[in-house]
Amino acid sequence: MFRHHSQPLVSAPAETAVLALLLAEGPLSRVELARRTGLSSTAVTKAARPLIDDGYLYELPPERTAPGAGRPVNPLAVAPDREYFVGLKISADELFGAVCDLRAGIRATAGRPVRECTPEAVAALVAALVDELLDMDPAFRERTRHLGVAINGDVDRDAGRLRHSGLLGWKDVPVAQLLAASTGLAVTVENDVRALTVAEHWFGEGIGTGYFALVTIGSGIGSALVVNGHLLRGAHGVAGEVGHLCVDPVGPRCRCGARGCVEAVGSTDVILTVVREAVGNPRLTFDEVVAMAREGHREAVDAFTRAGHAIGVGIAALVNLVGPERVVVSGEGVDAYDLFSRSIQEAYAAHAFGAASRCSLSIRPLPWEEWARGGAAVAIQALFPQPPATATIGAG
Repeated sequence: MFRHHSQPLVSAPAETAVLALLLAEGPLSRVELARRTGLSSTAVTKAARPLIDDGYLYELPPERTAPGAGRPVNPLAVAPDREYFVGLKISADELFGAVCDLRAGIRATAGRPVRECTPEAVAALVAALVDELLDMDPAFRERTRHLGVAINGDVDRDAGRLRHSGLLGWKDVPVAQLLAASTGLAVTVENDVRALTVAEHWFGEGIGTGYFALVTIGSGIGSALVVNGHLLRGAHGVAGEVGHLCVDPVGPRCRCGARGCVEAVGSTDVILTVVREAVGNPRLTFDEVVAMAREGHREAVDAFTRAGHAIGVGIAALVNLVGPERVVVSGEGVDAYDLFSRSIQEAYAAHAFGAASRCSLSIRPLPWEEWARGGAAVAIQALFPQPPATATIGAG
């Protein structure tokens, strides 16, 4: 029988360890699970049993072993269709939604334009979009109880509130409460870059890493960090903001109010503004600026070079402080990464300290559907007991 509640699926540490590892890296044998989690084989079997009984895990056919190595083993695997999750990315002009399975595989997508960007109007639009998604397959509606929301701005995930988003023009909005009321689902809200980082750490480039970072280039410069296997939020929920590291104390004013932030030099909005002013054409689009830079237009090339240097210095500072094993660079701005790449890499190499420079930078263009998948990944986390920095608000 399906569990229609918003409580964590697992509560015991052993169950949590086994299910989390299988979600990210399964199928795995009980022996391998014991080795990887540090549990005894008996503890692994005991932890897996209720998850098998409830249909979240299943045993694969026996694997043959070498002669004399003992009886064949039955690897354990996650049943991805056992539960579904709706992921949502809210932007100022569009909603992107996805239904994902238990391993964050995208099963269905849909989007709707946002014509009135008020919390109440968006909540109604979300309800309609969620209905559209869940109606795409009878199993979706039957097996979906969680909605994960990826949204720009300063998010208090404990309270399910958006404290502030300059992009949306929202301040102190109880997003989880509004959307739980409009959709009937349990809602978890997270900053969009952090949600994307959760998806990449659990199900993408960051699988198996204890220290991982993601940096996004776009109208802002976003970033999030995984430290010792956990998403880092800090005491005030704003840890890891590489976009607001100062790279030039007398540089341009950032929209945060400070001077010389990475974002004040490296964002696509700033590049566009700088080139418009340099050539005296306020109607230029970002795509036109990209084309100008690729054709060798000096003002456009210089703007991208300065931006890349600022981003590279910011990434180096992040790597020096935290020492991640891998940094993924993503966001809408990476479509023009060829114009940033050399200056990013040069600045990173010049400022990364010692062994920290062994951290690899990988470029991963991600479509908007992947941001919605980030929301679903955050919803998947609701299956697990969360530390005090996280919480889920249930409908009704």
